[in-house]
Amino acid sequence: MKDQFYAYIQQLQDQICKGLETMDGKAVFKEDLWERPEGGGGRTRVIENGAVFEKGGVNISAVHGKLPDTMQKMFGVGEADFFACGLSLVIHPKNPFVPTVHANWRYFEMYDEKGNIINQWFGGGQDLTPYYLFEEDAQHFHQTCKTACDKHNPAFYPLYKKKCDEYFWNAHRNEARGLGGLFFDYLKETEDMKMQDWYNFVTEVGNSFLAAYLPIVEKRKELSYTEANRTWQEIRRGRYVEFNLVHDKGTLFGLKTNGRIESILMSLPPHVQWVYDHQPEVGSDEERLLIVLANPIEWV
Repeated sequence: MKDQFYAYIQQLQDQICKGLETMDGKAVFKEDLWERPEGGGGRTRVIENGAVFEKGGVNISAVHGKLPDTMQKMFGVGEADFFACGLSLVIHPKNPFVPTVHANWRYFEMYDEKGNIINQWFGGGQDLTPYYLFEEDAQHFHQTCKTACDKHNPAFYPLYKKKCDEYFWNAHRNEARGLGGLFFDYLKETEDMKMQDWYNFVTEVGNSFLAAYLPIVEKRKELSYTEANRTWQEIRRGRYVEFNLVHDKGTLFGLKTNGRIESILMSLPPHVQWVYDHQPEVGSDEERLLIVLANPIEWV
């Protein structure tokens, strides 16, 4: 399974990077190959200062070795070996009317002293973080997620949509990071779902990513915007940074497993503002977004 999934994310990285480069029309991804001293490594690809995308990363990694003490405590196990691989991406567009997007699809194995698999699971998802609310964009993104889920189980979309709303919640701000999407973790074998079934589901979601995001980019990337729109985008990016550094499990996992800092922190946008006690005007488009972020809704 680990070989099958790692081969998949290598192919998916190529596919997503090509789609994003075509949409941008100017910038291309720069590749950085790296190795982890304890075992494994990755392929980081970053796009910067494009016509459409201000900064973005589409990274894959496959790491293995002894499970660090911090992760032993998290999983409630003693000494063990592990393998983890995944693709993680964050795209920060230049235009404030184009949403930021994040996605991640990953696989994890844990072994006993004889090398036998004692635990394995999939995780991941994809979610949208706009700076201005276009309801049709949210509906398109969520409908694409639902269509991918429904091919496997009609219960998956409402379940993983709810988990996404709960996970990407900036508790210290009491607001959602964005408009959600899908989030799933610890997808383990059951009587109904074998690991191959979970693989088929997770790859279905991964394959849906470009169809979920690129039509939104195409629709919004040429819209004119003001300096005030840009300032609002940078203020909201600050909330994105806060979530990633305070709450995000992927960021914390990378830091606790001696991950590659440059790859872990590629999710951070290049231009951000923290304005003291900033409040948007009553009745403004900016306030309209905050109302939705405080009360996640059903988009489809």
